[in-house]
Amino acid sequence: MTAHQRPRFRKVQSFRADYAPTTITQYESERSGMQVIVADRKGPKVNGYFTLATEIFDDSGAPHTLEHLVFMGSKSYRYKGLLDKLAGRAYSNTNAWTAVDHTAYTLETAGWDGFAQILPVYLEHVVVPDITDDACVTEVHHIDGEGNDAGVVYSEMQALQYSSSELMDLRARRLLYPENVGFRYETGGMMEALRVLTPQRIREFHKAMYQPQNLAIVITGEADHDDLLRILDTFEESIKDDIPPPNPQFKRPFVDSPQPPPLEKTIVETVEFPEEDESTGEIVVAFFGPSCVHQVEATAVNILMTYLCGSSVSVIENVMVETEQLASSVSYWWDSRPNSVIWFQPTGVATEKLAFVEQRLIALLKEVASKPLDMGYIKECIQRELRQVKLQAESSEGFYATNIITDYLFGKRNGATLKDLETLDEYNILDGWTEPQWRDFLKKWISDAHHVSILGKPSMKLAKTLKANEEARLAKRREKLGKEGLEQLKEKLEKAKKNNEKLIPPEVLDQWPVPGTSSIHLIESATARSGKARSLGVLDNSAQKVIDAAPPGLPLFVQFEGVPTNFVHLTVHVGMTQTPMKYKPLLPLFADNFFNSPVLRDGQRVDFEQVVKQLEKDTISYQISSSARLGDYEGVAIQFQVDREKYTTIISWLRTLMFDIVFDPVRIKAAIVKALADIPEAKRDGRAMAQEVDMALHFKPESYLASKRTLVKAVYLRRLKKLLEKEPDTVLAWFEELRKSLFTFSNMRVLVTADVDKLANPVAAWDELIKNNPGLDATKDVLPITQPFSMLNAEGQSPGSFGSVIIPMTTLDSSYSVSTATGLKSYSDPRLPAYLVALGYLEAVEGPLWNAVRGNGLAYGVSFSREVDGGYIQFRVYRSPDASKAIEASRATVARLASGEEPLDRHLVEGAVSGVVFGVADEQATMAAAAQQNYVIGVVRGLEPGWNREILARVREVTEDEIRAVMRDVIMPVFEAGKSNVVVTCAPIMEENIVKALAAAKYKTQVQTLSHFYDDYGLKADEEDGEEEEEEEEDDEDDEDDDEDGSDMTGSDED
Repeated sequence: MTAHQRPRFRKVQSFRADYAPTTITQYESERSGMQVIVADRKGPKVNGYFTLATEIFDDSGAPHTLEHLVFMGSKSYRYKGLLDKLAGRAYSNTNAWTAVDHTAYTLETAGWDGFAQILPVYLEHVVVPDITDDACVTEVHHIDGEGNDAGVVYSEMQALQYSSSELMDLRARRLLYPENVGFRYETGGMMEALRVLTPQRIREFHKAMYQPQNLAIVITGEADHDDLLRILDTFEESIKDDIPPPNPQFKRPFVDSPQPPPLEKTIVETVEFPEEDESTGEIVVAFFGPSCVHQVEATAVNILMTYLCGSSVSVIENVMVETEQLASSVSYWWDSRPNSVIWFQPTGVATEKLAFVEQRLIALLKEVASKPLDMGYIKECIQRELRQVKLQAESSEGFYATNIITDYLFGKRNGATLKDLETLDEYNILDGWTEPQWRDFLKKWISDAHHVSILGKPSMKLAKTLKANEEARLAKRREKLGKEGLEQLKEKLEKAKKNNEKLIPPEVLDQWPVPGTSSIHLIESATARSGKARSLGVLDNSAQKVIDAAPPGLPLFVQFEGVPTNFVHLTVHVGMTQTPMKYKPLLPLFADNFFNSPVLRDGQRVDFEQVVKQLEKDTISYQISSSARLGDYEGVAIQFQVDREKYTTIISWLRTLMFDIVFDPVRIKAAIVKALADIPEAKRDGRAMAQEVDMALHFKPESYLASKRTLVKAVYLRRLKKLLEKEPDTVLAWFEELRKSLFTFSNMRVLVTADVDKLANPVAAWDELIKNNPGLDATKDVLPITQPFSMLNAEGQSPGSFGSVIIPMTTLDSSYSVSTATGLKSYSDPRLPAYLVALGYLEAVEGPLWNAVRGNGLAYGVSFSREVDGGYIQFRVYRSPDASKAIEASRATVARLASGEEPLDRHLVEGAVSGVVFGVADEQATMAAAAQQNYVIGVVRGLEPGWNREILARVREVTEDEIRAVMRDVIMPVFEAGKSNVVVTCAPIMEENIVKALAAAKYKTQVQTLSHFYDDYGLKADEEDGEEEEEEEEDDEDDEDDDEDGSDMTGSDED
């Protein structure tokens, strides 16, 4: 490259992190001021986060609507869907999120070649989008021909605006921030503001905020820097006439804006939220904290929060949850800002105790600060947090991106604060803090500081009022518009849809060939087996040679996965085929107590607090959960992440936890109380409710998925609590029987992911678990893993006779649905390649279902299930103003494709095939994930090594006839009455229309409450207890794969 061709990007700095194999390089454009920060790390995926600081001083929702409109076309590519069709063919996924302080556009790609191809097209969509009035009609808000509000963004916010979390969060922010601070506002948009938001306002916001000098290109993965800078230089040249020159007076959002004043007083307010179950409410408490760019102070906040609330032995959690049982949990989080916000959230609080529990929390915080802190435990928290950060830096795709984005938003643009990522020195500094320093820090920011508390109070009256007001508003609108006005609105919508759906000429997409796969570097994990695992076959590789050369042990089923990690990831996979059905509803309680119970060690009872403290000292993280992530929905996974030298220590812990727990009525009662307190909040989730009712209809009661539903807990746990009070020995005996049924030699398989060469005594170390243990008979064979389809009941095996059920829920403003039909039962099914391509085709962003449903404002999204061996297929509608319309639009679309009436789009087929390639890379994005995938393929699914590569070859050979055949024979039945069942949860105002629509589609229909699907698993109430459940209706749980317990770090993505 000659001097005049040199990209005009200045390298600001480059450094290698001293705690993980990652190099961070920062560039800055000499022309526009755009920043480029690359975190180079090995792996098959390249991830891009194109981030803009977005500050607004109203609730219009302009930042959120813009996030959607960017994908509708750009200056050079005025076609809705071009970006996503291009991404689909290049082994990529695009997405975006809007947070309060920034908007990020994401590009996930398998390999650099695909990423490089899409990058300039994507950036043009971001910086010079084509924002049309028609796009705003469908994407933002419109009134349909029946007078209802719709639109993609509107539907999304409609589902959120009156949720407890949204109402409480927004009120807290209104109290924390004055009107001249952007953190005060709902950047997603309030419904009343979205209804009047104009395209011009959105364009003005784009002009103000979407400037290259306010844009960071953040990339993680294996990047080609020379190619990257060349692409960006060419891109900047292409847009130079479309953007203003860099403004030396440009004010950085949030940084150069007025900062919030300190709170002058403590404020406690009550906020009502719509809910028919008024038994439990929620609390959030907010304190201003130190600046997020002060690394030592920011880390000190995290350590202090862990000390206060990090586990069941932390003082706040221990007193309020475990001892006084005032809340089901006390969670915490921290908003990274120039003036950060520290949040505490007691959950599952009895409504009549909301004020008392808030006062108790504040009193406890003051009490902690009034006494000497436990410096031994603080130092353990520091070391544990340090271990967790190192693990995250190695194993989390988002670790560096999150930190880099925060630094870009609020740090110094010259790179001085970014360089803090080079080391973890802040932990060494904090390790030297004295007790008075820690206590002064606690007093300054929390115990002596003013705060804002919001008491979230459920209200049936508010639910009825909101429903009545909405009905009246819509009726008034329809009357005002009249038949002619509604017809005009319908025509306006149809015109907008037509204008948005301009066909992309094939020659436009053909400018970009499908990239090769040579730049996709899959992580290789070497499988080795010992004990009973050898029966699956032994591979000829270095890891197996190490295991074969190691001292042999008893024949426990152990699969080793050799990867160059600094840690050991250990999973004990426990089957349930020997667990009687009557004990399965106890499993969530068993899991909650697994790490939180007293144990016997050397004949001495050790209290649970000491158990937890020692576990925290010996591990990086631990958890017990459903083994669904291993592809087994009918088992349990006990997982540890530890430093390599703790390998044998954790095996000893496993023996103690499996066989030496003391089941304590006090601990069991605490677990029951916590679980009961969580039920009302769980039932507010419409999506989870629909899924739970679907399980009740299609699964046998002995299924673990069915038995751990909240619809079971709602009755079962209340009765179990009474039985525990009256007959504690009976309940303790049940837990003993449950333990015996789980922890047998025949039930256990072990996965060890580590640098096998460096593992001391890898095989014989497991003898510690088995030897002299009468519960583990090493002569037994390992039992087969339960096949998912075997847990379907008669209706599940042949859906269709039930029909449909509609469940109105006062907590909802939108609707959700699950439709279920018969599906594939095996990964060996010859139709699988065509099935994967067909699903990828239908679900493609800007593909047929996207355009039919989301593009028309009928739902935020639709999707199919991916349980290939479950024996069923599910179609789900998410956040819809009327799920029945989304279902019908989807049915008509699939029918046209399946029959051949509508031809298959060649580019979408190519995108579907590339999507399968991306899926394989995504499943192996980190060392631990690649290792786990080997276990899933070989052990759980019983497939041959290299199956992934075989399926990649087979999907490339799928024909159009095979795709249509799968659509016709496997997918279409999920839309057909008599072949499928439908569950809908919805706002009460939607019930009548949805019932009529499903009946018109020939489904049997019924309307039920959630309590109709309760199951007590044979645990009957005493007659003297009367109608206990009548007065305290409780239903549902959330995600079927939630961790029941654990100490691992948690976080959430902003969507």
